[in-house]
Amino acid sequence: MSDKPFVINDRRKFTADGTLRPDADRTAEPTPTAAETAPPPPPEPAPEAAAPDAPPMPPPPTAEEKEQSSTAYNALVDHLDTAVRAADPSRGPIPPVNFSTIVHSVYMNAVVQLGLAAPEGQRPRADILGARQSIDMLDVLAEKTKGNLTEDESKLLETVLFELRLTFIEVTQAIGRAAQQQDPGSVPPTPGAGPSIIR
Repeated sequence: MSDKPFVINDRRKFTADGTLRPDADRTAEPTPTAAETAPPPPPEPAPEAAAPDAPPMPPPPTAEEKEQSSTAYNALVDHLDTAVRAADPSRGPIPPVNFSTIVHSVYMNAVVQLGLAAPEGQRPRADILGARQSIDMLDVLAEKTKGNLTEDESKLLETVLFELRLTFIEVTQAIGRAAQQQDPGSVPPTPGAGPSIIR
């Protein structure tokens, strides 16, 4: 066994009260810079992930491609309009599509899906999930066009959404009651209930 004394060296740089010891090695570790001690920046929000099975989006068309497709489309539409009027002179010009046309189209689709109307020769049937999607489409349309509609367009959209939502609730509750009674037949709509914008 060695007779050398056992020595303990205190390598701590700071005293118990947090001050730097006078005999501490000041060159052992460099003082971190402000950039090194700054907290890391927050992570950027991840872009909305596309559906896993969705194909990648193609690149947008160029200005020249958009112009060419628009010109070709308009020429074909004019040709079709001329052909339709030639085949049936009593028919007037086909009205242009505007915002009200879009709202009425989705509205009528929802009315059919709620089982309150049907194409000629078919029996009305309720498609609650389809009706919900049509109502949600109008809701998205209202959100995306907010502040960009005329007063009449805004009133039309608000009224359509209000009536369809109430009718959706009525029809869904009627189907629920019929299911509780185990009635396999279709649920006739309540007289006087349902949308009234388009007769």
